Amino acid sequence: MRSLLAALLLLLAPCARAAADRAVWMWEKESYALLESRSAAKDAVAFFKARGINTLYLYADSFQGRNLLTQKPRLYRRLIRRLRGEGIRTYALLGSAYLNTEEYVLPARHPDAVAMLKRVLDYNEREKPADRFDGVNLDIEPHILDQWKDRKNELLLEFLTMSRKLMDLKKACGLELAIGPAVPFWLDGITLEWEGRLKPVSEHAADVYDYLALMDYRDRAEGRDGIIAHAARELKYAAGLGRKVIIGVETGKNEIEKVSFYHLKAGDMERELALAEKAFTPEPAFGGFVIHHYRTYRTWLESQKPKN
Repeated sequence: MRSLLAALLLLLAPCARAAADRAVWMWEKESYALLESRSAAKDAVAFFKARGINTLYLYADSFQGRNLLTQKPRLYRRLIRRLRGEGIRTYALLGSAYLNTEEYVLPARHPDAVAMLKRVLDYNEREKPADRFDGVNLDIEPHILDQWKDRKNELLLEFLTMSRKLMDLKKACGLELAIGPAVPFWLDGITLEWEGRLKPVSEHAADVYDYLALMDYRDRAEGRDGIIAHAARELKYAAGLGRKVIIGVETGKNEIEKVSFYHLKAGDMERELALAEKAFTPEPAFGGFVIHHYRTYRTWLESQKPKN
């Protein structure tokens, strides 16, 4: 009877988590708050542990005229060390609406993209292993540009060329850390010739980078327009390369309802992610989930708490 009760409590526990790794994107304001406030970091760590998050994509570039990575690297050292002590990996998140980094795909801005990554690589080269970033996540999305409608193919080719330059820089530095971009799931429907090979853009990206964070923004796991179906091709291709695909989901408000879990409850998202995990577990390329993003995720969860 006691063992049965324990099993039931485990099933009903609100913070019980699936076995798959979980990451969360954290943007400029919240990242700088964690770096500069010990209490904010303590609060965030408690949240991560309660929600089963073991990787943080921490913003690591300029914000409001400051660049803490270059000006106060000790703040990154302190936070990364603290997170590592809690079993949480830290990836440098590069790309910013504040900096309009979608423009970095344009050839004239490629040097800015290279410089952005070099600052992270320089930091890792200087620091002790315990204080280094475990990886890098790039969020540079050409489809945000006003030119997208008329120059989609050219912009995607420029994105790939920029990507090659970034990974060449990593190779030249000789540092071991995983670098990958956030890419929308629909890139597998756009086929382009690049570097003499004709294939979907998602496959070109997988060829270049160490992993992909797939923005698989749907509010259900199953069906033709679900999370599982939209990730199938990327997972299969990445497996052949021995690389990982992290499945991204959205929790912020969106005018297209199916894009986000915002209109649903936390239990609904957990149910759908459990279904997706069950389908993805046999896939060798499956690398877990990443949630967009820290502030909206917490706000969404807080809104569901019973009011006194």
